Amino acid sequence: MMRKQVAVLGMGRFGASVARALTEMGHEVLGIDHDEERMDLMAQELTHTAVCSCTDEDALRALGLRNFDAVVVAIGSDVQASILVTVLLKEMGVRFVLAKAASELHALTLRKVGADRVVQPEREMGARVAHSLLAGTQTDYMTIGDRHTCVELGAPPAFVGRSLADLNLRARFGVNVVAIKSGSELKAAPAATERIREGDVLVVVCANENLRRLERAIGRD
Repeated sequence: MMRKQVAVLGMGRFGASVARALTEMGHEVLGIDHDEERMDLMAQELTHTAVCSCTDEDALRALGLRNFDAVVVAIGSDVQASILVTVLLKEMGVRFVLAKAASELHALTLRKVGADRVVQPEREMGARVAHSLLAGTQTDYMTIGDRHTCVELGAPPAFVGRSLADLNLRARFGVNVVAIKSGSELKAAPAATERIREGDVLVVVCANENLRRLERAIGRD
């Protein structure tokens, strides 16, 4: 994996979590926040830290953010500041800006001013939990754009011992099985003859409405 340079603006819970995860993945991370005490704590975990206002254009330019692979704007609670910072970053020539939004209107505005990707952590986590409650067997969930989903689905009892050809999930539900996790083994692009074992996890990709159809069917089994 290529080591990348990423800056995270705002070291609240979301920003700190993203910064730590990126660091653990081996990337070079610059954390930025105006709170000096908070940054003293983060300095022990991140590659670099800087204490300054995230809306200070001169300070951001001096940090050379335009040379970073990506910048995360993690100050979603201050709508005006996050919009201003996003505009500043794109004007500086930052290649990729990911911004946190607090609402749909905020997200729409961030996209309009140039954010390359907008996330709503609370909404996405809500969707993740809701899907898990519906299926009962689901282990992880990720949206792909607005209409599609990639999900890890614990194999229900009705699937065990049957092959992918027998289950015929694509024809029945419009669901594509792209991998099977079987213990520590990952079987990518499994053959139609592959049989599901107890404890297997299916990695599937499908349209959101097709996932709901599959969840309903599993719930009835």
